[in-house]
Amino acid sequence: MRFAYADPPYVGCASYYDHPDSARWNTPPAHIFLMSDMEQDYDGWALSCSAPSLAQLLPHAPEGTRVGAWVKPFAAFKRNVRVAYTWEPVLFHRIAPRREGEPVGRDHLSEPITLRRGFTGAKPERFGDWLRVLLGYREGDELVDLFPGSGAISASFDRLRLDV
Repeated sequence: MRFAYADPPYVGCASYYDHPDSARWNTPPAHIFLMSDMEQDYDGWALSCSAPSLAQLLPHAPEGTRVGAWVKPFAAFKRNVRVAYTWEPVLFHRIAPRREGEPVGRDHLSEPITLRRGFTGAKPERFGDWLRVLLGYREGDELVDLFPGSGAISASFDRLRLDV
């Protein structure tokens, strides 16, 4: 089976990324088209987004799409923000049915942010382990990391450690 994971610059946050194409992700349409493309091209997919953009993206997600929550017990607090953003939604959709023997996971992960990884938005190691369970990834399947960034997600899928 083929799966995709996308972690583009979040809606309204392109200024945090030093990439020539990041500005196109500043508005919802690029994310909506990305979900549609992943739905057509893969057996399952996951898309990281921000809490403020969830209301804009979820109505355009395919039927059956679920929302997972990456809860960050230690997170960066920003000046002049009254309520800190300590979770991130992950939209995920598995087109194929569950296969016998696949682990049953949780729709949330509690794991701190990464620090000093050299890449804005780098996900922690356990995030990749959690994604494998959300998607039902098994040895022999393929994951396409559409925004590889730090490489942490691909490395997690390569390890095949289903211990989430």
